[in-house]
Amino acid sequence: MVAASLKFGAATVLATLSLGACEPGFNTTATTTNVVIAGRTFKLELAITPDTRVQGLSNRKEIPADGGMLFVFPDLQVARQEFVMRDCPVPIDIIFLDKTRRVTATHAMQVEESRRESEDMAAYESRLKRYSSRFDAKYAIELKGGTLPSLNLKQGDQINIDPALADKAR
Repeated sequence: MVAASLKFGAATVLATLSLGACEPGFNTTATTTNVVIAGRTFKLELAITPDTRVQGLSNRKEIPADGGMLFVFPDLQVARQEFVMRDCPVPIDIIFLDKTRRVTATHAMQVEESRRESEDMAAYESRLKRYSSRFDAKYAIELKGGTLPSLNLKQGDQINIDPALADKAR
């Protein structure tokens, strides 16, 4: 998984309940949403609570080619975001989006050395590479490592995300 170094990470699936009224074309449940990126549909787990954002994709040994995670930050936490590869045994690609759902940054995050036996959590955290949104970010999308090149995304490209999700973030 990738967890935000100073803020958050991603989520695990718990239940499947309807979020309520969504724009036509969105397939969103309480725990997942389908997002089309560059013509490809990804089924993304939702990280909309503090706990799910911190957990993220940590300890996942595999991410499906059409899977990943969508982080949604509450309005009061929309700021420059930084993610790290904490306890992530597989590479992860990340896409940061602003509140208009435009790409602000993308990164191919590489696996980091695990926490050493003699290392406390603060020392471990301090040596992890930070991956920044560069600008204020409302959303972050994590995908299987190696996916970004095929998407050919550029800064400013827009990704259509269910607008109802913005109101669900806590």
